[in-house]
Amino acid sequence: EVQLQASGGGLVQAGGSLKLSCTTSGFPFSTYAIAWFRQVPGKGREGISCIRNGDEDTFYADSVKGRFTISSDNAKNTVYLQMNNLKPEDTAVYYCAADVDTYYHGTYYCRTLYPEFRSWGQGTQLTVSS
Repeated sequence: EVQLQASGGGLVQAGGSLKLSCTTSGFPFSTYAIAWFRQVPGKGREGISCIRNGDEDTFYADSVKGRFTISSDNAKNTVYLQMNNLKPEDTAVYYCAADVDTYYHGTYYCRTLYPEFRSWGQGTQLTVSS
């Protein structure tokens, strides 16, 4: 059974940093892509970053590029999201999601950041105060 658990959220001041963790189990980690999404009330889930664990290819939404860094530890089956220079608009519930690393319409599905990943963890709240 695929399981994911996101953790590390909290309250931080604007300009600060925080690191989220997504611990996983139940699937061959190196053959999967892991993505981070976020959601605020009343809006759909926004894909913000994804990593293809096999090649460690990484992808970012424009909204977080240059501020957030995704990484993976294959030995621990864990993916991290280092978030720097946080802004109030980063406030959201953050989710990690996993799916088999596949090609989709000429590109890696991971790159698309579409929210159709098949396995999801529970969310962790990040609040950035101004």
